Amino acid sequence: MPSIPDTNDALLTVQGLSLAIRRGRAHTPAVAGLDFSLRAGETLALVGESGCGKSLTAQALMRLLPPAIRVTAGQVRFQGRELLNLPEADMRELRGRGMGMIFQEPATSLNPVLTVGQQIGEVLVRHLGLQGRAVRERAEVLLQQVGIADPARRLDEYPFQLSGGMKQRVMIAMALAGEPSLLIADEPTTALDVTVQSQILDLLQELQARRGMALLLITHDLGVVARMAHRVGVMYAGQLVELASRDAFFQEARHPYSRALFAALPEAVPRGARLQALAGQVPAFAAMPKACRFAERCDRVQPLCREQVPLLAPLAGNPENQVRCHFPGSGSFLAAAAGPGASSPTFGPALLEVNGLQVHFPIRKGILQRVRGQVRAVDGVSLELAPGRTVALVGESGCGKTTVGKALMQLLPLTAGSVRWQGQALAGQGGKDRSWRRRMQMVFQDPFASLNPRMTVGDILLEGMQALGVVKDAAAGRAASAALLEQVGLQGDSLDRYPHEFSGGQRQRIAIARALAVSPQVLICDEPTSALDVSVQAQILNLLKDLQERLQMAYLFITHNFAVVEYLAHEVAVMYLGRVVERGSAARVLAAPAHPYTEVLLSAVPRLDGRGRPIALAGETPSPAAPPAGCHFHPRCPRAVALCRERYPELMPLTDGRQVACHLPGVSAVQLDGEG
Repeated sequence: MPSIPDTNDALLTVQGLSLAIRRGRAHTPAVAGLDFSLRAGETLALVGESGCGKSLTAQALMRLLPPAIRVTAGQVRFQGRELLNLPEADMRELRGRGMGMIFQEPATSLNPVLTVGQQIGEVLVRHLGLQGRAVRERAEVLLQQVGIADPARRLDEYPFQLSGGMKQRVMIAMALAGEPSLLIADEPTTALDVTVQSQILDLLQELQARRGMALLLITHDLGVVARMAHRVGVMYAGQLVELASRDAFFQEARHPYSRALFAALPEAVPRGARLQALAGQVPAFAAMPKACRFAERCDRVQPLCREQVPLLAPLAGNPENQVRCHFPGSGSFLAAAAGPGASSPTFGPALLEVNGLQVHFPIRKGILQRVRGQVRAVDGVSLELAPGRTVALVGESGCGKTTVGKALMQLLPLTAGSVRWQGQALAGQGGKDRSWRRRMQMVFQDPFASLNPRMTVGDILLEGMQALGVVKDAAAGRAASAALLEQVGLQGDSLDRYPHEFSGGQRQRIAIARALAVSPQVLICDEPTSALDVSVQAQILNLLKDLQERLQMAYLFITHNFAVVEYLAHEVAVMYLGRVVERGSAARVLAAPAHPYTEVLLSAVPRLDGRGRPIALAGETPSPAAPPAGCHFHPRCPRAVALCRERYPELMPLTDGRQVACHLPGVSAVQLDGEG
């Protein structure tokens, strides 16, 4: 953890910032009276549920608020200049160079008609004055820094050709291109796997140490907060409810809402137990309580909480730590994590069997677009999904996880292999008989791209139910849709709203509700909780667990969140460059990984206690268009020997029931000292 420069001069000062939403002639208060400051080299993390006003705050600092939202009070000073009164021409110069921003949804922030190189180049030309070849060279370096393999090729690609994680890394590269003094990062690592996340966090810390860059970090990942933040601000319903140093926050969070966030973490409960999800929802801005805004969801509420507005006041003996509560709590949250796990269930025959799945994409070049090679996105994956069972598919971005899910749904053609539903082949049936789609549904990684922006939420949910004959009429469908929204933690009156009216986390819940609308037997979840804060994640995980127990649903859970894997999954399959390198029970794989790549992934997971050290990987992820000879992981593996460079290891069984594709499974790097 880097130290903060010893200076009292604030780079950014926010005083009394208030925002309101214009509805006709009326203005509804949204963000109320924010006060905080940020020094050069310091990281302030803003945490809280989706809809609490974190992203609105970031947009206000950059003067990028939507037309319907305006600043009603307050001051924002950056490097001594008042930003709220600054001419727009001056703000355009400041954005990108003085202040950079990583937006929450790269799919909507990247220009779909410009290549990656053109979009990064715009920043380099405007703010650094680079020209010609220097622009491309610098853009390549930026893509390398954020962990994108084959950057020269990626510069000429368009956003739709990149995975969700790659788009996020491009956004980070663009934000860093102008070398800003203040970086506002809105969920910067949400779509990234743990190794790339660790690499990005290392990069941000290095830039802070070298440039003295300040970082306003908006995130729902408390592990990232524990690793990166100097101070933590907790927002709820448009207000700061707690502001504390990182150590004080993690040792003894004081506000009941902060403590509820900790209790909702999968790490806080034993396997098989229910997560402590917060009851209710963040109140709508138009129906905000007059006194304490958290009172209706607080398990410690007193009459005073409903009568008097609590102030953000310093704690006795520690004026730097402030809490907005009449009755602040005490004691460590870590005491909640105890107790034995649930026993393993017995599974029936497989619903879905996948054998030797391959999905290759042709590389076309020249005027005639002739095939010059193949991108081996998936190169021989086998797995089974049984009723009541969850198989977690993990690995770095670009390793083929999402491609596997889309291939199972027949959204991508299979190059080789078979997909069988209870013994019947599904491959090739996508255009003939779609009734099987009711048995199997998918929650996509990017909810904004997968929801039709011209349809209301009610129409989106009703469309699938009507197409597959789940409901007979629109009235029954509307009632079922309202019940679905309640199940995933949204209000039933959201049916007549459009996707753009919801936050990123709320859109993800709509996508989950749409998948559940036709009562599938198999659910393919592609990062279904990556855009959700921990309290909503707890609701979704409890919902998925309840549905699995009640309906015996099978899940293929594509994720990079190992806490979720440990909580929900029965089996784990680890992918690297299109192939499964380790597969087995979740308990065994997570407790003692046998493949060196699995070990690297687990070491990169940020921990709440701040312990552990990520294992550094040499080089970059190879391109699936040109995988290395022998074991694909050997160029980056600390254990690699001569055999690894010559022959790809078969997926072989271990004595504990796992399968591992490694010539030296479970052998420590210390034992291999001196070997070639």
